Amino acid sequence: MDNTPEKSVALFSHILNTHHRWNAKLTEKKPEFDLFQIHEIKNWGDIHYENQRSSFEITTNADDFEKRIDYENAEGRLFTNTVQDLLFHIINHSTHHRGQISMDFRQNGIEPLPLDYVFYKR
Repeated sequence: MDNTPEKSVALFSHILNTHHRWNAKLTEKKPEFDLFQIHEIKNWGDIHYENQRSSFEITTNADDFEKRIDYENAEGRLFTNTVQDLLFHIINHSTHHRGQISMDFRQNGIEPLPLDYVFYKR
């Protein structure tokens, strides 16, 4: 989409980066993307696919969704949450920013796709 607003590109790149970084925390790997790294639209599909593949692998191989994971946030503070909490956060974080993208689209004269789950399942 050639007319994608700059703010939406930054927000969706952030969604991809954050999903990748949480997967990395859950698999104890070093993340490849910075939190606010901008990706070209042509690369979004591949990054999203890899994020989904990694999350599927995490959920398939998880022995205990209540297992506690220690991690540092972006400011370097130490926290502990369960695998279940972190997986839910990936989805919730994405939902928040997708709403912002929808608003940015409307402000730029673009009608966004419906985000409601029931539309997806129909």
